[in-house]
Amino acid sequence: MILCGGRGYRLKEETEFIPKPMIQIGGQPVLWHILNIYSHYGFNDFVIALGYKGNVIKDYFANKKYYDGDFTLDTKTKKIRHLFKPAGGYKVTLVDTGLDSLTGERVRLIKKYIDTPNFMVTYGDGVSNININQLYKYHLHKKATATITGVYPYLRYGGMKIDANGFAYNFERKAQIRQTINGGFMVFSKKIFNYIKPNSMIEEVFTPLSKEKRVAVFEHKGFWQSMDTYQDMEELNALWDKTAPWKIW
Repeated sequence: MILCGGRGYRLKEETEFIPKPMIQIGGQPVLWHILNIYSHYGFNDFVIALGYKGNVIKDYFANKKYYDGDFTLDTKTKKIRHLFKPAGGYKVTLVDTGLDSLTGERVRLIKKYIDTPNFMVTYGDGVSNININQLYKYHLHKKATATITGVYPYLRYGGMKIDANGFAYNFERKAQIRQTINGGFMVFSKKIFNYIKPNSMIEEVFTPLSKEKRVAVFEHKGFWQSMDTYQDMEELNALWDKTAPWKIW
């Protein structure tokens, strides 16, 4: 399941007309990148919780075959001949979960579409080279109700170290923080629905579950980045043109 909308809108320049997951990296929506990460590991059945401008995402999938490649259109007969083999074998269920619904409410509203004992959830704005198979196996091994991916993001404004005499040294343009945060790649048991309150954030379930020792953390020290600002968008596009660490497919 993918929570479209994710961690809030700070990319006002881009999200005025399209939802955040449709912002492009390398000519493709960030949503496409996320789907490919999961698909690489054999997970191809998705439920996408739609909110802000969800019709744009519906249009993208309904017309994906036109966006993804070349085709010939005969304007007289209106016939279309596609000149490529469609890539990806996704099964995508698009669910309107409300314009103002919080993340927990979005998960609660898609319960009827979950037909497995465990399911994965992520936001529609983060990419990573995380091994999804290892994450899922870890969740099953821990027998947890919720497993979250712990990542170590970089400080946006860089960092420095201070010696014993109070002088700065070792300036870094991007210093990695030591504290782990939730990277958004999560696995839930269906028991999670017993903890989600109406109109709540999904993160609110972690406190009561942690008290019961039901929240496992899958530590990921590899690449991870969310797209929260215009600078993030530019950096991800620059990476796509060079190495694109999350492009594991």
